[in-house]
Amino acid sequence: MSMTHQDKMNQKKRAIPPIIINWLRKFGCRITGMNGTTVIYFDKQSKRTMCSEIGHIVVRRLDDMMDAYVVMSDDRVIAVGHRFKHLSNR
Repeated sequence: MSMTHQDKMNQKKRAIPPIIINWLRKFGCRITGMNGTTVIYFDKQSKRTMCSEIGHIVVRRLDDMMDAYVVMSDDRVIAVGHRFKHLSNR
């Protein structure tokens, strides 16, 4: 996974651990934007899939970090952050 220097700093500042970003990339729901970027976040179905593969206890313990999102272009992380609003899956 390729990240810019600014994104590495934002990831540390926003307290999003690398394991959450890896889980987002593997299990997250994807929305494709008009400019070619992809927003990845956890929805109910992706959390269920994680529970079956990783384990319910682990997912429940890290649930407070599951409001994270990642914006990617190709295979490069552009932005990371916390969701405060519902994302519409159009």
